[in-house]
Amino acid sequence: MIITNLPAEFEEAKEVLGAIQQAGFEAYFVGGSVRDTILGLKIHDVDIATSAYPAEVKKIFKKTIDTGIEHGTVTVLDHNRAYEITTFRTESTYQDFRRPDHVKFVRSLREDLKRRDLTINALAMKPDGEIIDLFDGLNDLKEGNIRAVGVAEERFHEDALRMMRAVRFASQLDFTIEKNTLDAIKHNAHLLQNVAVERIHVEWAKLLLGTNPKTGLENFLATTLYYYCPLFKDKEEVFRKILRLRGSVQLSSEASAWTLICYLSSLTSTAVKKMLRAWKSSNELVDSVVIATEIVSLIERRKLDTWSYYKGGLHCIKFANEVASILGFGINHTTLEENYAALPIKNKHELKINGGVLISQLKIKPGPQLGKILEKIEYKVVMGEIENQPTALLKAVSSWIEAE
Repeated sequence: MIITNLPAEFEEAKEVLGAIQQAGFEAYFVGGSVRDTILGLKIHDVDIATSAYPAEVKKIFKKTIDTGIEHGTVTVLDHNRAYEITTFRTESTYQDFRRPDHVKFVRSLREDLKRRDLTINALAMKPDGEIIDLFDGLNDLKEGNIRAVGVAEERFHEDALRMMRAVRFASQLDFTIEKNTLDAIKHNAHLLQNVAVERIHVEWAKLLLGTNPKTGLENFLATTLYYYCPLFKDKEEVFRKILRLRGSVQLSSEASAWTLICYLSSLTSTAVKKMLRAWKSSNELVDSVVIATEIVSLIERRKLDTWSYYKGGLHCIKFANEVASILGFGINHTTLEENYAALPIKNKHELKINGGVLISQLKIKPGPQLGKILEKIEYKVVMGEIENQPTALLKAVSSWIEAE
């Protein structure tokens, strides 16, 4: 197979491959970018594999970075672009099911490709677009199969994360995991507990945002991988609920996906935080999901009021409503945006008065009282009870103080 119209990313990288080849070594495009090009999908990073050893790569190019030189990877800087160049390699035993005990550099493309996880990821491409397929990856792409390279058990013992990658690709590509590979995942699911949560999190997020996340979830449950993920042992019924939802479950963000899971799990704000922190999530994601989960409940009970719009913010309101819509009780999108746009202010920084003004003009001392007054001003303005103008705000505060 030859791809005649290569994406621009490959055209731009040809000079790098050419330089390696002119130095007397083999060089190919490999991995996900090749797979996605064949499938007609948008490609991301362009990865290059070569028979040149790291020290030899560094001699060819003027600007390089030792990205992971102990594993054979050197980053080459060319025309303000960065390319990861990795030496063909084989790997030894994996006693921790995560990292090889040692890596051996080789000159053989076949030896390099046969250590990869799935046949659809074990494809290489020459600069002219010719595909090198040594493990029947092209046929698996055509048939929509997820298949381990060689003996599946061996691949998963080398790196247990590959099991999550298999179910993730089933979701992303809407492919079927072939029987031997699926059985090997079932038999080795317990090995996932040897993998860092951060690595599992990346695959889990991609699974949730795939073309058909239901396919991924079905495999996630069928293989019992879920049982070895943080705080998921008792979540089988939650995932079953998602599988029973009508139609496809298309989610626009990781925050939306977690909100759906947390809402269907009936988690409190404290429990949401515990769940997401167990998954090593960012503070931003934790805060967003806590707010959104509460908003979904308000939408369902038809209690999403002006203050809720304000405290939620348009971003969280939108993905909370996305979840509510999937569950069958969402708000019309236009109505939602109009309600938010109608707010007098969108955040407290838009208030026409601040603590400094209250201290200087009304002689209010810094402290708890000042904070409570500012919170009251914010609420009254948002609810339309006081006009957001300095004179009106000062007059209101003065009357509150006199009434105390």
